[in-house]
Amino acid sequence: MAEVTKHDDFAEFWALAGDHFTTDPVAHTVAVAAVHRRLNHAMPDDPPALLVTASEDGDLVAAALRVPPWPLEVSGVPPQWAEAVADALAGEVELPGVTGPRESAEAFVMAWAARTGCGAREVMSLRLYRLGELVPPDVPGTARPATEADADLLTRWYLDFRAEATDQEADDALVEQAARFVHRLPVNGGAHVLWCDGAGTPVAWAATSPPASGMSRIGPVYTAREHRRRGYGAAVTAACATWAREHGAEHVVLFTDLANPTSNSVYQRIGFRPVGDSAEFAFTRAVPASG
Repeated sequence: MAEVTKHDDFAEFWALAGDHFTTDPVAHTVAVAAVHRRLNHAMPDDPPALLVTASEDGDLVAAALRVPPWPLEVSGVPPQWAEAVADALAGEVELPGVTGPRESAEAFVMAWAARTGCGAREVMSLRLYRLGELVPPDVPGTARPATEADADLLTRWYLDFRAEATDQEADDALVEQAARFVHRLPVNGGAHVLWCDGAGTPVAWAATSPPASGMSRIGPVYTAREHRRRGYGAAVTAACATWAREHGAEHVVLFTDLANPTSNSVYQRIGFRPVGDSAEFAFTRAVPASG
């Protein structure tokens, strides 16, 4: 029977679970990037995180984390250990959802529903890609790093991206989240890259996390609506990948929405290759039976 432990400290959690994740930083890209940020660039207003490990006979068998406002990340929870983690968390914490490789995410959804009565709806079906040989597209324009003067534009594009990807309305919390992401990514060692047309006007944007365990993840990638279908998204992604490799990333990865076949084909044309499929689920509160 697994012993599940909740941790208050990222350093303690990573001392126990780091090897579990860094043996494959591509598959565990979300966890690796999140912990790297909190270990190296923690901010006073960072919200408390949920950090969980599970061990059997002294050996680590599973690890999960949730960094608000994001859902529980379960790439480190093999499906057969989902019930043990759910057992330990049910009745102790409220979870907005879960994300991770499809098999692990679905196993946790079933385990959580059985213990809490919560329902779940699939928010997004994703595919993880890793860059092989980069093939930069022949697209007019140039790339440049974003500056503080671009912050309002990037914040607006972030909100537009989230609205298109998840139908999420731009409430105060999301606006604050967008501004935090735009301002803090460069401070944390990552980058915002803009693609500008021949007139110097920004037409597309891509962000990348700083290298962590040799891995950087690109996202979001966004092209302004009025400038789509001209190759700008591919161009800015290639420029962002170049930045990541020049700054030490051995593995450059990104997620795509499987509901968008265009983006999946575009990324493959510039050298990204599929790794595996993931899913994100949102939990819905249990409704008490009437009568």
